[in-house]
Amino acid sequence: MSGTLGLVFVALLAIGVPVTVALTLAGVAAIEFHTSVPLLVVIQQFYAALDKFPLVAIPFFILSGNLMQESGISGRLVEFARAVVGRMQGGLAVSCVLTCMIFAAVSGSSVATTFAIGTVLIPAMVRAGYPVAHAAALQAASAELGIIIPPSIPMILYGVSADVSIAELFVAGFGPGLLIAAALSVWLVFWCRRKGHGMRDGENRLPLGIAARNAWTALLMPLIVLGGIYGGVFTPTEASAVAVMYALVVGVAIDRTLDWGGIVRALRASAMSTSIIMLIIAPAGLFAFLITRSGAANGLAALIGQLIGTDWQFLLLVNVLLFLLGMFVDAGAMILVLAPILTPIAQGFGIDPVHFGLIMVVSAALGMITPPFAVNLFAVCSVANLSYDRVIRPILPFVAIVSLCQLTITFVPAISLALRDLVFR
Repeated sequence: MSGTLGLVFVALLAIGVPVTVALTLAGVAAIEFHTSVPLLVVIQQFYAALDKFPLVAIPFFILSGNLMQESGISGRLVEFARAVVGRMQGGLAVSCVLTCMIFAAVSGSSVATTFAIGTVLIPAMVRAGYPVAHAAALQAASAELGIIIPPSIPMILYGVSADVSIAELFVAGFGPGLLIAAALSVWLVFWCRRKGHGMRDGENRLPLGIAARNAWTALLMPLIVLGGIYGGVFTPTEASAVAVMYALVVGVAIDRTLDWGGIVRALRASAMSTSIIMLIIAPAGLFAFLITRSGAANGLAALIGQLIGTDWQFLLLVNVLLFLLGMFVDAGAMILVLAPILTPIAQGFGIDPVHFGLIMVVSAALGMITPPFAVNLFAVCSVANLSYDRVIRPILPFVAIVSLCQLTITFVPAISLALRDLVFR
């Protein structure tokens, strides 16, 4: 059964069938040809996959990010980031990384970060003399922090599918996120000095005090949401609802930049994004159920145990597998399908499931900027009005940098687990 499931799924993906449809049809084919159970089990497994309380956090975090975007937060965050790092040569490029890192703590989505920050920063970088293709590539690479810096929707998906604490995953995400942000910033300073870009980035930036005063409502939101989670005031799911209420209060009553039209647009965009994610979660639940029923997961674990003797060999194999899959498969689908299979095997090698979760999430983020099917590149091309082929060459250095960070995160567990152990142990 597992052979039919995998072959049908891969074949459908190869001819361009959407992931959701491919997962569903592969599951139906496996049930129809290899079991005697009725097809009603498809609907039952769809429901079982979606009937999980932590998933409620996904639409709320998406909505809070969209509300903050409609409130005009992105422009104020850009000015704050420029005030912090804009003095140096290449400061405008580095401010893109810093802004995305801050907005990531609001949205939880890489694509949302791309649109929110890219519409402001890409034109600003072009006006400052940066090549538009390099500005777009930088924005795409920086926006991947949206799913690494908590809150993160892929972390929620991993936590639900692998039965791992979402709060611990959120805490563990800070180390890898800061490492990648620092690596990107160092590269950008070096690149700007070598190419002669960013000589006048310090001009026309606001004083730090004024920029911080303008952006204080946005900067306070991550402290309230994440501080409440780590302080035990509310769960990650409850925190998502708090984030929505905070975004509404800030946008309507404090900043007064959010009107009914903006709320309706935020609700519409959030409904669309949530629907897309849920349409992946449901068939992925069916896929995982059939893999478990067929015994393929146990067989794979036994095979890996025979072929691979050490944890570092297993981690290296996982990195290669996730890198290749990330180029072709949606991040959410990859995590939902593979996490229930690979996480028990990782635990068998003594690998902490939280650390393994960060490996999977960072791999998913890397896939978002790695051609050919890199969702962040498609998004940023839409923002910058560029053809896809023009961004491929400028993105390659960023792919290399994040790949090196991924290997470091994989083989230095303390990057992910040190803060987790400090908070929860």
